[in-house]
Amino acid sequence: MDKPARLERKRGAAAAGTPWVAPLLQLSDSFYPTGSYAHSFGLEGLVQEGAVHDRATLRTFLIEQALPQLARTYLPVAAQAFEAAGEPPDWARLRSLCFLGRAVRGSREPREASEAIGRQRLQLAVMLHGGFAREFERRAEGWPRPLSVIAAVEGRTLGLPCEAVLSTLVYAASAGLIAASVKLLRIGQNASQTLLAEAVRGAPALIAEAVALPPDGIGSFNPWWDVAAAGHETAEFRLFIS
Repeated sequence: MDKPARLERKRGAAAAGTPWVAPLLQLSDSFYPTGSYAHSFGLEGLVQEGAVHDRATLRTFLIEQALPQLARTYLPVAAQAFEAAGEPPDWARLRSLCFLGRAVRGSREPREASEAIGRQRLQLAVMLHGGFAREFERRAEGWPRPLSVIAAVEGRTLGLPCEAVLSTLVYAASAGLIAASVKLLRIGQNASQTLLAEAVRGAPALIAEAVALPPDGIGSFNPWWDVAAAGHETAEFRLFIS
């Protein structure tokens, strides 16, 4: 076999082994209509309080507060939901994780934001891909739709590895907060992208922590963030739903 033929064969084998890459890119694209652009997930409340007011304080919030909390809440719920959604699915456990995924957000607006995005993502997964997403929608009538569990459902539907699902959650959370900050703060594109790159580099450590967390260890206590998010709904003016 000549060299061009060998290279073509290797490319074909690589593509066959990762058919989920293109759908994963679609899920992660800002063009994907999840409605997340309408939410700041409590960041606007922190900005109104003056706690976050520039790139330095935004970095402290994102790297030292938001992402570590993600590793103790959304990520372990998603990891356990991914396991429960295996073959055969453990529907009782998935139901329990749906309620847990809703409960780990203490303030109403961010909790409702997670469910609104989760519902939209599930509808898109059913419409675009069917499969396990359609089966979940049929069985999960009346259950909460937290984003953490729906991310796992998307992953199982598309044949993603668990690490890809969790990495997508880290990216989405980081990018969502940074995108909101561009509308709330004087922060440029270069500053935003360097901060996003730092957040993404920390994903492996966050994922390792989340996967190792036992079920009874899931949860976090961050009254600073929760109080700011709760106060957002009574603010005199606001740009975001949450």
